[in-house]
Amino acid sequence: MSLKIEKPLVSVDWLHQHFNENNLIILDATLPKVTVDKNEAIEEKIQIKNAVFFDIKKVFSDTNAPFPNTVLSPEEFELKVQKLGITNDSCIVVYDDLGIYSSPRVWWLFQLMGFTNIAVLDGGLSAWKSKNYPTEKPKGNQLKKGDFKVSYQSQKIKFTNDVLSAIENKNILIADARSKGRFYTTAPEPRADIKGGHIPNSVSLPYTDLLVDNRLKSEEELQIIFNEINPKKKEFIFSCGTGITASVLALGSEIAGFKNHAVYDGSWTEWGLTKGLPIEK
Repeated sequence: MSLKIEKPLVSVDWLHQHFNENNLIILDATLPKVTVDKNEAIEEKIQIKNAVFFDIKKVFSDTNAPFPNTVLSPEEFELKVQKLGITNDSCIVVYDDLGIYSSPRVWWLFQLMGFTNIAVLDGGLSAWKSKNYPTEKPKGNQLKKGDFKVSYQSQKIKFTNDVLSAIENKNILIADARSKGRFYTTAPEPRADIKGGHIPNSVSLPYTDLLVDNRLKSEEELQIIFNEINPKKKEFIFSCGTGITASVLALGSEIAGFKNHAVYDGSWTEWGLTKGLPIEK
């Protein structure tokens, strides 16, 4: 019987228990944090045993687009996922080296493409290593092409015109995953060419508010957080800098029972660089 995901977040113990299932695929979706110190010592790369690298930046984003991390077309996504050996029967667990940072982006991408048998590994690589579960140095995987097929879910992604029209829509709440400093312009944007501020009528919900020790807070704690900012259960649009940490909010809201949500693909990078759009500070 094929392994099925019951919740969008799994523990390292769960993954270890199901480690030898035939349809299991483990994806390493590690990205460096945009605000990380470039002078920090770089440790030798280690991955969970048998993991396959999911390259968000160079493979699974449109590198010809004007803004970072732009979503691929469904056709391109399908072809590139097939090259990772993924089939429609696969069960995917995705993780990153920072605990919970870029892995939810991959979870959301697969939701967008109509695939739901995927979960994020809570705590990521550090939680896995803390149990002395098997790791290895990255290796060149010889992957058999899969038969993965996309079933595009257009309601899960929003673009600038959608967000512009949502500003005055009382049935939609825009939540921003950047730090409060960036939201309120008390801290600079990582890119000097991008204006500070936030989308009018949006609320600040830093993605770090959903975490404790690089893991997601409990389902009950997440419910409290999302109910406080959205007691009427409006449709959510999540934004951030480039779409990465907005996906953390998407994952958290899904676990908290808020199913009606989408990610603004261009996020603040596109909004802050586009002339004529309203900005609040």
